[in-house]
Amino acid sequence: MKKNSILKIARILAKTEDPKVVHQFLEAILTPKEIDAIALRWKLVCMIESGMSQRAIARKLGVSLCKITRGSRELKHGPESFRSLVKKTVNNEREKE
Repeated sequence: MKKNSILKIARILAKTEDPKVVHQFLEAILTPKEIDAIALRWKLVCMIESGMSQRAIARKLGVSLCKITRGSRELKHGPESFRSLVKKTVNNEREKE
């Protein structure tokens, strides 16, 4: 049930070409705490990918090493699609600098 619902949402978002529409959808379906949690997780995996140490990330973001370790584990052993999106994001940010 849960996986089926997530897959349906993923299909809808994948077909949506306007980031503003996706943003509005996420703000409507998620609570502010959930949005903050997702944004934090995304930020920390990007920081890990960029080469920042876990301790430096913990200090900068004010989070436990456990949260960072989970993100690190996903970058090492998680789905290739996830790892690829994080790498692509970090590389794009580097190119803008």
